[in-house]
Amino acid sequence: MTAHDPGPEPNGGRREPPLGRFDELQFRPPRARVRLTRTRAFAERVSAWDWRWILALVLFVVALLFVLRQPLADWLWPQTRAQRLHERAEQALAAGRLTSPDGTGARELYAAALALDPDRADARVGLDRVGKAALAQARAAIARRQFAQAHDALDLAEALSVPRAETTALREQLRRNEAASVGIDELLQQAAAARAAGQLDGKGGALPLYQRVLELAPDRTEALEGREDTLSDLLQQARANLQEGNLVAATVIVRGVQAADAGHVELPDMLAELTRASEQKRRQAARELRSGDLEHALQDYGAALLVNPEDAEAMRGVQAVASAHARRSDRLAADYRFDEAEAELQQAQTVAGTGAAQNPAIAEARQHLARARQAQRQATRTAPTAAQRRRVTQLLAEAAQAQARGDLLTPPGDSAFDKLRAAQALAPQDAQVKAASARLLPAAVACFNDALRENRLVRAGGCLDARRALEGESAGVLAGRSELAQRWIALGDQRLSAGEIGGAQSALDAARALDPGAEGLAALAQRLRTAAPERR
Repeated sequence: MTAHDPGPEPNGGRREPPLGRFDELQFRPPRARVRLTRTRAFAERVSAWDWRWILALVLFVVALLFVLRQPLADWLWPQTRAQRLHERAEQALAAGRLTSPDGTGARELYAAALALDPDRADARVGLDRVGKAALAQARAAIARRQFAQAHDALDLAEALSVPRAETTALREQLRRNEAASVGIDELLQQAAAARAAGQLDGKGGALPLYQRVLELAPDRTEALEGREDTLSDLLQQARANLQEGNLVAATVIVRGVQAADAGHVELPDMLAELTRASEQKRRQAARELRSGDLEHALQDYGAALLVNPEDAEAMRGVQAVASAHARRSDRLAADYRFDEAEAELQQAQTVAGTGAAQNPAIAEARQHLARARQAQRQATRTAPTAAQRRRVTQLLAEAAQAQARGDLLTPPGDSAFDKLRAAQALAPQDAQVKAASARLLPAAVACFNDALRENRLVRAGGCLDARRALEGESAGVLAGRSELAQRWIALGDQRLSAGEIGGAQSALDAARALDPGAEGLAALAQRLRTAAPERR
């Protein structure tokens, strides 16, 4: 063996593979050890939390569940809530609390339980028991001379369908006891004094006092005569109001007389006077509508409807006022006065009420307002390009040429009006476009007047539409609408007299679209319905 001989190999001469350097080993811990490490890290983070916050969170959850336990139970088990209502109703009935405005009375609680569970027979039985208890309370109140409480108890018993014979007997007993205690002669003296002082109605007035006497003693002749005289005085006041033009006040008085005695001898004549005054008020409203006085037109149409809520012509007049507000909105939107346009549109919807959805003028105004807002945004966002400006100049030149040829409205697409509208679409705020509109307006006015003079009603309508687009819903446009509507009504009368039902109907529709409150429109419609009943 030499000096460099390492000697015999261990392990029987087998050579172990070299391990290399220890810092080059790729050591990976087992997966279980990784999970344990992560669990310990999470526990360390949790332990860092303040245990008081955890306790507060737990207490909050517990308190929330405690507060919501009843709503959750009611939602999951509605029959449970019905049972609780029934139990509360039993307690209220036992305590004599039969009804209460706040819903805690026996009647309201039984009704609520029955609404939750309609099959609960015990709730229906409970309501019957409330009715019987109300009768018992009424008897006790009469015995104690507590007449107001007796009336309330009897009203409750009747509302709960207690046998009519029982309630009628108790009411008669109550009337006799009240009459004996109130002092009929004193009430009659008070009524006579009130009438002499001119205090006919209202608290302490002659009429309610006479009515009270007749409730207690229906056979008192003085009360019957006094009531009749008082009603005559009230009708005289109504006539005075009519002479002053105050149809609303007169109507209120007459309705009160009707409620007191629908068979009063003077009432038919007074109702006829009301009807005539209502027709006059409706015609006045139509004139105010044509002149643009929308506020007074609405008031007068409302007065006519107070006299007769079924007055179809007055109802159409109200819708016409709404349409006029919508057309004002159109004009303001065209000038980009959006706040005012929105206010007019809102007023139109308010006036139209439930008929707003069926009013085409309101729908059109809403669309115009939306388009005007969009046009302003586009105009603000981007100025017209050079090509658009050249196109605008070309369109304005073509509009001037068409106007010189007399082609104001026709042919479609090449008329002066169509060319101007195309230029407005490209540059609505352009000074040249606005100047061209101002130059075209007199031609539109002349077009309308010429067409009307020649009785070319369809062309007159087109000219009027052009004028409206150029100047908005002005007083001149409103007057033109009214005049053209009258021409259509006259044409409808002619066609109807000639037996041309279809032509008369078309004329009626055209007039109604122009001016729903036009004078003579209702008469033409009635004639047409009479001549052609199938069109009703």
